[in-house]
Formats: sequence, C-alpha cells, structure tokens
Amino acid sequence: MPKRDDRQLQLPLVPKLRVIAGLGQRKEDSLTSRDAVARVLIGAGADLLLRRISTERAEEIEQMVEEILTLFDKVDRAPILMSVLAKKLDALEGLVRESREKRLKRRK
Repeated sequence: MPKRDDRQLQLPLVPKLRVIAGLGQRKEDSLTSRDAVARVLIGAGADLLLRRISTERAEEIEQMVEEILTLFDKVDRAPILMSVLAKKLDALEGLVRESREKRLKRRK
C-alpha cells in the first residue's frame, strides 16, 4: 500500500480571484473591430442553439458578419470604403440590438 503524503493538506488555500463590484449589467461592445464583429457571430450561434433567435435571423447575422469582415479587409487597402463599412456596422448593431430587445420582451 502506498504511503500517504499529507503535505498537500498543509498548503494555504488563498483565493487568487477577487470579486469586482458591478451593477449586474453587461456592457455591450461597440462594433469597431473584427474581434467585436466575430463575437456577434459567436453570440448568434449560441442564441440559435439556445433557441433564442430564429434560423433566419441567425443566417441574416451570419451574412452581414461575412460581408463586414470582407469590408474590413478592403478598407485596409482602400480607406475610402470606411463610410460603407461604418454603415454596415451600424446596420449589424441595429439588428443585434433588435434581437436582444425581442429576447428580453419574451422573458417578461
């Protein structure tokens, strides 16, 4: 029978995490980067799996995200397209906001 090692029980248990006081509300990211747009797509996938949005809504978000990511690449080469990108980002943000509001109304 192996010998028992009690040293691990002697280690101090000091938590490495701390709680940050907040208002309990999630701050919504503004869509200003590729990462933020990609998070919208991931969120839409999660909402679809949890049946919080329809397949049609998820597909619409996916199409908009793909178009916007392509535009980000084009803006790198031709900055004059920045206004087109800004309009598309505003449209996506509106769609996401609308989806969130509908989801919140269904909860009540």
